[in-house]
Amino acid sequence: MDALKFITCGSVDDGKSTLIGRLLVDSKAVLQDHLAGVQRGGETDLALLTDGLSAEREQGITIDVAYRYFSTEERKFIIGDAPGHEQYTRNMVTAASSADAAVVLVDAIKLDWADAGLKLLPQTRRHSLLCKLLRVPSIVFAVNKLDAVADAALAFKNISGALNAFAAEAGIPVTAIVPVSALKGWNVVDFTNPGWCGYEGPTLLQILEQLPNTPTEVQAPVALPVQWVEKQHDSHVTSQGRRVFWGRVAAGSFAPGTEVQVFPSGQKAVVAQVLDHARRPGAVAAGRSAGVTLDREVDVSRGDWILAAPVAAAVADDDFDSPAAVSPYPGQKELSATVAWMDDEPLVAGRVYWALHGHRWVKAKVKRVVHKLEINTLAEEAASQLDPNAIGHVELLLQEAVPALSFADSRVLGALILVDTASHKTSGAVLVN
Repeated sequence: MDALKFITCGSVDDGKSTLIGRLLVDSKAVLQDHLAGVQRGGETDLALLTDGLSAEREQGITIDVAYRYFSTEERKFIIGDAPGHEQYTRNMVTAASSADAAVVLVDAIKLDWADAGLKLLPQTRRHSLLCKLLRVPSIVFAVNKLDAVADAALAFKNISGALNAFAAEAGIPVTAIVPVSALKGWNVVDFTNPGWCGYEGPTLLQILEQLPNTPTEVQAPVALPVQWVEKQHDSHVTSQGRRVFWGRVAAGSFAPGTEVQVFPSGQKAVVAQVLDHARRPGAVAAGRSAGVTLDREVDVSRGDWILAAPVAAAVADDDFDSPAAVSPYPGQKELSATVAWMDDEPLVAGRVYWALHGHRWVKAKVKRVVHKLEINTLAEEAASQLDPNAIGHVELLLQEAVPALSFADSRVLGALILVDTASHKTSGAVLVN
């Protein structure tokens, strides 16, 4: 199995950094000298294993995403510790956009756990919704700090009910709900307290070891965003082009003989050679880096796309004219999209931003704000603007066409980011509908 890249997210002080510290310590992934450096008052502060910024250590919060690596006998892991504060939602979106799974922590002591109809914290709901919007394949809810409540079994039952009700209403697929104590290590790596909370399922680590990686779009027509153009200096080679176009394959599988078309120029060619990340010739599938050489010299630059060649449509019996060939990735200038807004300045109609699709920059104008999503009720409300950290539906007009697909069909071709033209801040994450 490939390494699993997952994030921890949720509300403020739910114990995300402590949980990661517990995973690292109990899986024997921390050296003794490192462990000695995170002592406070004679006890190990597990959160300091991931909170590396001085401001994080002083304030006891997570600000930026911290990545840590560890492995077990079953699997390798890459962990992203996402901040819980609402003002750092943009950091969480960045981490979730490439994650295979998300562990959403829920702090039991912050909730009215004795009430069967308890309400979840807004940030728990927001992060769960963002994971769903960003197509994170597996979402695991970890109910933390149950060791600090009077009736852990009742608390876990009521909180699990609230999580299942919210997930069903929002259409969030729940992989598992597990009770944990990150501070004491219960149900994180080992069964140190069997039957606790009436839970007899696997530990959190055992669940993570069995989660699938994000499926790649290998069966789709080929698509490659060109990131770098390399010039080969073999002047005597005339049977193929002398440039290698490097990038990460977004869809399909590139192999010699594949007919392709360059976007936006429309020039057609045939793939002469494909190199993998180690420059070994052979086919390269989606999700892997590849270098593509074409059978002839074609003008291709960074930001262009190498796409599958157009396919001729079927001819009807009563049709005298052959229909024009249709590209599987037609260019689009008008997009209907869901936006997770991350800028301090609200999103309003009429504003112009830089939009990044693959490695191509184009100007994008906000035509209309259709509605915003109310986090607590999940209702779509009419809106004229999107405030910071809001999620909504907008219509965009691009200055140049891009080969965009629905985000539900392609995680790469269906995603853009909006960047402020003046401050150059990343303003929003765009998911094409």
